[in-house]
Amino acid sequence: MAIQARNSPRLSNLALFDAALRLGPHALAHYALYRLGRLHGGPARALADRPAVTGAFLPETCLRPAPELAEGPMPGWPARLRAALAALPSAGPHGPFDGATPALALDLFGAGDIRPVWEANRLAWAPLLVQAARLWPEEGHLARLEQRLAAWQAANPAYRGPNWACGQEAALRALHLALALLLAGAEADPSPAARGLLALHAHRIRATAAYARAQDNNHSISEPAGLLACGWLLGEAELARRGEAALARAVARLVAPDGGFAQHSTGYHRLLLDTLSVLEVLRLRLGRPPLPAPVPARAAAAAHWLARLVAAGGALPALGHQDGSAFADLALGGAADARGSVERAMRLFAGASAGFAAEPGCRWLDLPEGAPMPPVPRWTASGSMGWAEAGARGLLRTGPLHFRPGQSDLLHFELWHGDRPLLTDAGTGAYNPPPGQEWWLDHFPSARAHNSILFDGQEPMPRAGRFLYAHWPWLRPLPDGALSRDRRGRRHARRVAVMGREWRIIDEVGGRFRSLTLRWRLGPGAWRLMPEGVTGPALLRVTADAPLHFVEEEGWESPAYGVVRPCRVLAVHAAAPVSRIVTRVTL
Repeated sequence: MAIQARNSPRLSNLALFDAALRLGPHALAHYALYRLGRLHGGPARALADRPAVTGAFLPETCLRPAPELAEGPMPGWPARLRAALAALPSAGPHGPFDGATPALALDLFGAGDIRPVWEANRLAWAPLLVQAARLWPEEGHLARLEQRLAAWQAANPAYRGPNWACGQEAALRALHLALALLLAGAEADPSPAARGLLALHAHRIRATAAYARAQDNNHSISEPAGLLACGWLLGEAELARRGEAALARAVARLVAPDGGFAQHSTGYHRLLLDTLSVLEVLRLRLGRPPLPAPVPARAAAAAHWLARLVAAGGALPALGHQDGSAFADLALGGAADARGSVERAMRLFAGASAGFAAEPGCRWLDLPEGAPMPPVPRWTASGSMGWAEAGARGLLRTGPLHFRPGQSDLLHFELWHGDRPLLTDAGTGAYNPPPGQEWWLDHFPSARAHNSILFDGQEPMPRAGRFLYAHWPWLRPLPDGALSRDRRGRRHARRVAVMGREWRIIDEVGGRFRSLTLRWRLGPGAWRLMPEGVTGPALLRVTADAPLHFVEEEGWESPAYGVVRPCRVLAVHAAAPVSRIVTRVTL
């Protein structure tokens, strides 16, 4: 999610200045350093053409047998691995982008959506082929791995084409290569070819390090993590020192002691944990000293944060941007199943279990089981607040805002009962939608697409870019919720109370407005409109100190990246001087 301004005749210079000011001196200084380097050609010179690496990535070695995979909450894993290998895309696809253009000269938005291209080129198949080789050594999976790596390099000559355009993508590929070496038992002495390929990726990461630091998001953590892994595997102490220092600084800045992440997104929070987990497993295997403070403690807190939200079937609330990532997915759960990510991180950093004892990815990594984490009925973290009661979980997006919000989801509330979402988020759509669907860019991040209140039909923050807003509302947490005030002086306080199987969401509003709309995005199920709300998978009733008008709207939701479908939304309209609205959800 890059800092990018989007030209708009509706956006004043003052709003652009406001957006830049709110990013803060750290992000602006590093972005200016990056742009200055680009202006003088430093990164382009550093990323001059280099020859492909030749030779075998993995030496001819006797692989250990595969671990015994007990049937548990994720049965049939070997069959899923066979299906995944049968469905592998071609090695090194470019999509609509030119694979011969120098990477830094590419327009990453004009030709189409770069996101699926990057996902397909993270080399996630490398560790899967090593798993297959250990399960079925007679089937030639290591030979297939070598063939695909050679084909990927042929299709993606060093530093040309879209797959070398992003330092984070190079870092994630390096971590997948490290995971493949680890699963093969070759991490202590990588082959010359493995070392050469890792060195190419380390060089790419270093070329635009200032850009990664400027983002104040997953880039700032993934890229030094990849650099550190390369430094360890290459035996280059200075490279490892640089990566380790940058990682410690980024984690200290972006991950709070309570586990909250600067990028308020369950999807990117999962990627954060997956990145740190691969690095930690590699550290343990290589016998390296512990990562510097505060990385271990913050990673443990971040693992607890996500573990409180995951459903028994692996689903997560769709808080924030969701890009469909499934990184280091040894369990083959995919983007919709985070059990492997959560269980792995809990074992590595918290010495505990998220409740998925038979998770196959942890067995592949020989991670010892831990005691199940105790239930937490109420918790608060930087930017969020949560409740758990009678099998239901509630999540509230709070403040204050120290880092740029990716969506206008402030005071959004989501409610799940077991594996069933009752009040949901609209999702993401795509970062660069297909022709004719450009409305996705404005709709899915908007306040209208969240469970909150919209005053006079006006969005609280004007868009300044694909991932950038101006005029951030003032927010502060309350003991049982949060309070927001927008640039027009309109106030919204939201509090949540849980009493057994009844959840109450109390909204109190103030300031100058003519009307408001409270929206509740309804999860799957047969909902039916009633005089005071809706009934279906739960009973939802809304009352207020002013007359209410109920409308069932046809909305839009994105259950997966690039997928959009209709959904049902309860819209509750009220006119000033309404000041208090109470929503009761009975399970």
